[in-house]
Parts: sequence; C-alpha cells; structure tokens
Amino acid sequence: MEDVLANLAYGFSVALTPTNLILVAVGGLFGTIMGMLPGIGPATGIAVLLPMTFSMNPASALITMCGIYYGAMYGGSRSSILINTPGDGAAIAATFDGYPMAQKGEAGPALAISAIASFIGGIIAVVVMTLLAVPVARFALKFGPAEYFSLMVFALSATAAISKGNLIKGLISMLLGLMISTVGIDLQSGVPRFTFGVLELQTGIDFLVVIIGMYALGEVFKFYESIDVSSKLRTTKFGRIWVTREQWRRCVLPILRSAPVGFLIGVLPGAGGTMASMVAYNNEKQLAKEPERFGKGAIEGLAAPEAANNAASVGALIPMLTLGVPGSGTTAIMMGALMMLGLKPGPLLFQNNADVAWGVISSMYVGNIILAIINIPLAGLLVKILAVPPKILYPIILGLAFVGTYTLNYSIVDFYLLLLFGLVGYFMKKLKIPTAPLILAAIVGGSMEQSFRQALTLSDGSLKIFVSSTISIVLLILAALSIAYPFVIDLMKKKKNVSASE
Repeated sequence: MEDVLANLAYGFSVALTPTNLILVAVGGLFGTIMGMLPGIGPATGIAVLLPMTFSMNPASALITMCGIYYGAMYGGSRSSILINTPGDGAAIAATFDGYPMAQKGEAGPALAISAIASFIGGIIAVVVMTLLAVPVARFALKFGPAEYFSLMVFALSATAAISKGNLIKGLISMLLGLMISTVGIDLQSGVPRFTFGVLELQTGIDFLVVIIGMYALGEVFKFYESIDVSSKLRTTKFGRIWVTREQWRRCVLPILRSAPVGFLIGVLPGAGGTMASMVAYNNEKQLAKEPERFGKGAIEGLAAPEAANNAASVGALIPMLTLGVPGSGTTAIMMGALMMLGLKPGPLLFQNNADVAWGVISSMYVGNIILAIINIPLAGLLVKILAVPPKILYPIILGLAFVGTYTLNYSIVDFYLLLLFGLVGYFMKKLKIPTAPLILAAIVGGSMEQSFRQALTLSDGSLKIFVSSTISIVLLILAALSIAYPFVIDLMKKKKNVSASE
C-alpha cells in the first residue's frame, strides 16, 4: 500500500503541473462538447485532435486524450436528456428516464444527477484502477510471444462478438482490419505486400489515417444525408440544476452498485460503455421496488447508467496500459497515438515510463473534479452548443481531419486513403457493421503477426507452443467462449420465447 501511495504522489507531481492541469481541463471541456453533439462521441473527438498531441510529451498527450474520453462520458447524457438523442452509444440508456424527466420539467435535477453520478462512478473506478494497475502489470510480465498472440486473439474475438450483438458483422470488420495491417513490406522477408506498386504504401497504411477516416469522415458522410436537419435545443430554460434530498436518497445506492459493475465490464475487451450502461440500467430495474417507474422519469434509472459508463471508460484503460491491448475503440485510438510518440503501452510501462502511467492515473482524480465543476454550474451555458447547426459543425470536422492527416506524413497519398476509409466507415455504419473490431485489428494486427511468428520460431514450427502454458490456454478458451456467447444468448432467448408462448 505504501508503494501505491508513493507512486500516486509521484503521479500527482506530474498531473498538477500547470501545463497538464490546463490540458486536462481543456481536454475535459472539449470531450464534454464532443459527447453532447449527437453522433460525435469520444472516438471521433480524439481522432480529430490526434495531430495536436504529436507536439506534446507522452504524459501530456495521454492526459489530454483521457480528459477527452471521460469528458465525453459526462457530456453524452446532455443531448439524451434534453432532445432525446444520445451523444454516443454509451448515453443511450440516459434517454430512457432522462428525457421523460425533462418532459416533466425536471431537466435541472436530471442534468445534475447525471454529472454527480458520472463523478462518483469515475472516482470509484480510478481508486480501483490505482490498486489494480501494478498487480496486473506484474502479471503481464509473464507473457511471452505465445501468450501475447493468444491475448490478441481473445481481444479481437471478444470485440467482434460483443460489438452490437452481431458476430458475423463483427468478424467481417475484424478481418478487414487484419487485412489493412498486412499492407507494406514484410518485416521478416522484406517482400512488399499489397502495395500495388505505390511507393508510399511500402511503409504500410498509417492506422491513424484509418482512424481519422473511419470516425471523422465517416460521421460527416453519414450526417450529410440529413445536413439540413439541425438538432436544436427545444428549451434552454430549466430550473435549478441540483437534486433534492429525496432524489439523492433514491440514487446513492444505484450509483454505488453500478460503478464497480461498469468498471469490470469496461476492463473486458470490446464491451465498453454501452454494455456497461445497459447492464446497470437493467440491474437497477430488477432490484427496484417499483420497476414500473422506470422509463417514465425515474431518477435512479438515469443515475445508474451514468455511473456505470463513466466507470467503464476508466476500466477500458487498464488492459491498454498494462497489457498493451486496447479495451475499447477509443482506447485503441489512444494507444495508436502513444505508439506514434514512440511509447509502447504494456507491462513495462509502469517501470520504464512511470511518469506517464502514474501521471495519467493521478490526472483522472483531478479531471473528474474539473468535469464535475464544468458539468454542473456551467450546464446551462454548455447545452446551448446543441443548437449549432450541422452545416457549420461538420465542415469544421472535415477541415480538421484533412489538416491533421496531412501533418502525419506530409503525403498526398494519405488524402486518398483518408477518403477511402471515410467511405468505408460510412458504408459500415449504413450496413450496421461495427467499426471497433476493424480499428483494433488494424492497430494490433502487426504485433499479432510478429508474436505468432516469434512463437513458431521458438518452437521450431510447432503449434503446441500456444497450448503449452496455462495463461495461453485460458486466453484461447476465453476467445472460444466469446465467439460462442452470441449463439448461447440467442438460444436462451428462443427457449424463453417458446416457454412464454406455451
């Protein structure tokens, strides 16, 4: 425990520097705004601002991106409550009771409890992360090439299986990402692969181009269909932004129950805030003495998912920092940015780059306090941003995407790739194919291939090495179970429907 406190104190010495304090505040404010705007979300916000972090040191860059990430978790519920349009998937559950509360004239308490629940959920999750980070990192030091390959197989299969509940589409997305990761000169044989004679492709496709294209341009293309339909605020006048004692009494236990659940779900690769918020909401509905109130403006039905999705965003950072495997699409983007800065997330991060690891963890305590201040007293001002017409907002995003892409390699070829992946992202959204598996596979695909080859080299070409350690066997079993999970759920639903009809 003394080591944890010493490391935390060192982290605060990094996080509380004037520069990092400003960056976490700016990141949190920008993330809140991005989260509020329907369809944008944390992934797009980070993707658009990625080039700005390249001039920062790794600790400051990650602190800024984390601020954007959990800031978006705070902001996502704003549009859910006021205009019944979630900022991103994690804020869907906030529409169930948040919007009915606004319709009943309780928008003020709804905005307040969403921020309070997010704050408490975030703080609880950071405390747990502080205690778990080093043990998990020490455990990860036992990983060799075979274990890393099995871990990446599990991460990809779990992400593909969980993504929006469609296994086949998730696997298609994952395979596309793996295909992208193979473009360029093979590191072992020196043979160009899938370059089609284009010199610039010999170094491979920069995954940041993929990320910016899929998220930023993909969103712009998607909303171009309804560019004249502006999501305007129906009312900017609401009462005092706070909760009564009775409302707080209803919410305190749901918040305390939902935060650990959200954190644990966030740690699972691919699960994310959407699943965390839905699970928390359903749990509270089942535990409630008056479940019929849910969906009609029950304040605890808003507090529980808000605590869970903010805790999930913290939990998703655990596998990225300690194992080098992103826990969500957003953390995949953050990991890609760190790799561009010459930093490799993984078990050695806490030893070799303690300023980054502990600086980021400590910054989350500070960031959550700043975000609570931003999202409660300034809520009335912030929600006016919802009135920005898409015809103004999306050209700005488009311009930032092209400028940011050009600064990566100063290559015109990247513009063509950006447009290509923007179209791919657009059609994937139209076809409801999840993008997270593609992004994750594009980032870890190269490492996965090298781990596979290294393992075979160590075993003289024998595949038995992948079942020679307990860790690898457990991870491969978890991968198989994650693939089987959607089929088991469907079977249980069918049996339930059959028994209900009888």
